[in-house]
This record gives sequence, C-alpha cells and structure tokens, in this order.
Amino acid sequence: MTDASEHAFSTEVQEADAPGALGQAAELLAQGQLVALPTETVYGLAADARSPEAVARIFEAKGRPAGNPLIVHIDSVEMAEGCVAAWPRAAAQLAGAFWPGPLSLVLPKADSIPDIVTAGGKTVAVRCPAHPVFSAVLAKCGFPLAAPSANRSNRVSPTRAEHVVDQLGGRIPLVLDGGACDIGIESTVLDLTGDTPTLLRPGMILLGQLQAVLGQVATAKPPAAAEPLKSPGQLQQHYSPRAKLILVEGNLDVVLGQADVMVHVIARTAAPPAWASERWHRLPDSAGDFARELYDTLHRCDRLGAETILVQPLPDGDEWAALRDRLNRAAEV
Repeated sequence: MTDASEHAFSTEVQEADAPGALGQAAELLAQGQLVALPTETVYGLAADARSPEAVARIFEAKGRPAGNPLIVHIDSVEMAEGCVAAWPRAAAQLAGAFWPGPLSLVLPKADSIPDIVTAGGKTVAVRCPAHPVFSAVLAKCGFPLAAPSANRSNRVSPTRAEHVVDQLGGRIPLVLDGGACDIGIESTVLDLTGDTPTLLRPGMILLGQLQAVLGQVATAKPPAAAEPLKSPGQLQQHYSPRAKLILVEGNLDVVLGQADVMVHVIARTAAPPAWASERWHRLPDSAGDFARELYDTLHRCDRLGAETILVQPLPDGDEWAALRDRLNRAAEV
C-alpha cells in the first residue's frame, strides 16, 4: 500500500446540516473516497465496505495495521443480513433491543464483504449507528460503510470534528461536522460465532444489559499473538494520547507533590488550592457523563502540551468497565 501522505487533500469541513452536505458525502463514498462522519460513539472514517480499494484507503489514511479489522455500519437488519452469512436468533434479539445504537455484533461474514475489512478473518462486526447524520448518509448511499474511528492508528478517538482534522487533515477530502458525540467512547462488541456469546470490547451497553437479553454472556480473554482479531479494540496499546498516561494507584494526593508544570490531571474531584486550574480536568461522577467528556479531555491535554496525564482511579462496577478498559489500553505499558 502507498502512504496516504503521498496523496494530499485539502480537507473540507462541512456542517452536516448545510444544504447538499449529505449528498456530497454520499457522492464521495460512491466514488470510493473517504468521509469522516459523526456517530453517537465517536467520529468514524467511512468507506464503501464492498470495495477493497476504498477500504484500503482507510488503512492508509490511519496508518492502521492490516491485522486490525473494521466494523461495518448498516442502516437496517436487511442491510446487515447482506453482510453476514448467518443471522441467528440472538442477533435478532439484540438488534431489537439495542439497534440503532452502540452495539456491534460479530457474525460469520458474507462473501460480499472483502477480506481486507475483516483482516482476513471469517467473521465481521456489524453495527447500526444511532446518529442521524450517519444514518442519513447510509440511506443516501444504499450500501454498507466500513468505519473505524477517524484518527491515526492507536491514538485517541475523535469526538468532535476538530479532533478529526487535527489527526487526518490533508489525508481525507471531507469531514461532516455533526457536533460533539453523545456517548463519547466506542461501541460494545459482542461475538455471536461461538457456543456462548462473548464480550470482546466493553462499551456503554453494559454486560448486565446483554445478559438480561441473552442470559449467559462470557468475557473474552486477551487474544493470543497469532490469533486473528475478530474486532477492533483488542490491541494491548490503544486509544493513547501523545502524552504519557498514568493510572494512579491509591491516593492521588501522594503523587501531586512530585508533579511539574507539564503534568495534567484527570479526576472526579476538585483541584487542590495550589494546583493550576488549566492543568486539572474535573470530569463528572456518573459513568455516562465521564465517558462523554473523556476523549475530548485527552485531546485538550495534548493541545495544551501535557507530557504526562495522571488519571484518578475509577470506581468498580459494570457501568465503569468500558472506561477502565479504554484507560488501561491508553496507559503506559
């Protein structure tokens, strides 16, 4: 593959509700080009999922490893069924309960989905996004869209259009600006290809909610080095800011005395009196509100020149599981 940096674009940012913006996006996608679109989770970098050439541009623009598969976005169960070789009862139950929404289902792939989408694997993750902009573009296209997060590989996912431009400006022709993402972290991913439904990536659709629909749901172990990945979000190092992110164990106050001016803090408590307010980022106490602000805050820390980000320990509990997962993968290893 050639590096997308050899093919410079003048990246256009269009308000999603501007006249003709949705049609412009659909036309570019039909031509095999890339468009960054908002979803309720994060901004996605979309391409025609049926076209190996278009999907290859995603990997080029992101610098994404070829072994990391993509999620295919659809606007209906009927479109999903065209992407998969089987649609089991469990898939129908989950789609009825959570679609459109932040749940990706891993199923046997149909021949219509090229191997580049699935990193050569025999399964594909499909999702029906809830964001009206992405849904409208899908309806105009009439075909499924492969769309990982619209950022450079392994970096923090974008939750605003400016985050996309910061990382992919000059690499893609169009970003549709639909405002800030409502959920703020990536979808829950559930594998339905084995004997027991298995959670591959936690999200804001919680394990308990899945169990309420299906009964038993297992939690995946980290994949073996030689094992093909079934979905994104399984790499050990992922979602990382440019700054070094450290998860503080125990009392945050213990490390603050050693912190210099290039250290920022993400916490759910107020800053100490002597701490510079612009380097203390207080996030909400609820998991949903914390998720909505987390990636935006990590981007802000990078823009402010942070070299280290200290993160206060998160609570236990199912509702915080996805946030613990993202921060663990973003942290220094």
